[in-house]
Amino acid sequence: MKEANVKKAVALRFDKEKEKAPRVVAKGKSLVAERIIKIAKENELPIKKDEDLVELLTKIELDKEIPSNLYKAVAEVFSFIYNVTNKKL
Repeated sequence: MKEANVKKAVALRFDKEKEKAPRVVAKGKSLVAERIIKIAKENELPIKKDEDLVELLTKIELDKEIPSNLYKAVAEVFSFIYNVTNKKL
């Protein structure tokens, strides 16, 4: 059961030269989620809101690669990020 109105956030990292899949590098809820979002904004990193995906990603241990069943969903997020960052150029 989802916690009503609790803010959650997950940060992913992907270095295609060193990794075969994105990794969860930060995750949290409430104040921790707000801090993750604040750091992303301060560093001008794109933020994609997807509550269902965040719910799944919070179940992954920190510094672990995402499982293959989430590749498609995460690829859509990376596509969004690519489009947002290229529009800024």
